[in-house]
Amino acid sequence: MTTLNAAARSAYRQLFRASRTTFAGDVPVLQAFRGKMRLDVDALGTNPSPTALQEYTDNTLSVTQFLTRNVLQATRVDDELWRLQINKETELGDNASIKTPPPIPESSRQARKRAKAQTLDAGPLPERRMNYSVLKRVSKERTIPELNEADLEESFVRGSGPGGQSVNKTENNVQLVHKPTGLRVACQETRSLEQNRRLARRWLLEKLDKQVNPGLSKEGLKKARQNERERRRRKKAKKKALGKATAESDDGFE
Repeated sequence: MTTLNAAARSAYRQLFRASRTTFAGDVPVLQAFRGKMRLDVDALGTNPSPTALQEYTDNTLSVTQFLTRNVLQATRVDDELWRLQINKETELGDNASIKTPPPIPESSRQARKRAKAQTLDAGPLPERRMNYSVLKRVSKERTIPELNEADLEESFVRGSGPGGQSVNKTENNVQLVHKPTGLRVACQETRSLEQNRRLARRWLLEKLDKQVNPGLSKEGLKKARQNERERRRRKKAKKKALGKATAESDDGFE
């Protein structure tokens, strides 16, 4: 018990000295802090328990360390300048707010520059969507790919699915790989092996055309032609509905 009392008195003296250093020059704050210290001692009573003494000692030492290392006094020099009182025990190296200060808000001009740089780094801007007439004209200059048998890796496996023995017990499933690009197709459309080989090459050529000419392949032109027909149909229907509404409006004025 004597050891605990001595430790509590030592912690009190350390906190007393730390408050004098931390709040030097600010008498009201110093007096208020020491008043709180006396209230904490009075709360222990005349015969405190060992647990209460140990808790008081730990808390007091923790507050002492915090005051010594993390609390600074600042004196105003002018309207925009303050002078900080930093001593040898002030914790600067381990302070996260000093190691990694919060970022300075960027101006709108800086934000535009950053967005532009990110756009350039991400690659070229996507091309504007072209209508069917432009696509058709450009597609005439596209590179038409060719299939060389030396670049193909062909294998045959047994078919699966409906069709009976003529499918499930014959190797009519054609597996075709284009070695330079790694494109792969599998064809089992018919029971005939030769027809499946021709279809597999046609499908592989379509895939290669789509890869070599993105947006200009035969499949892409077919889709663009269909979209153009839909667009014209909607335009015609809209024009017809507008003419009908105009005619009804004119009849109403007569």
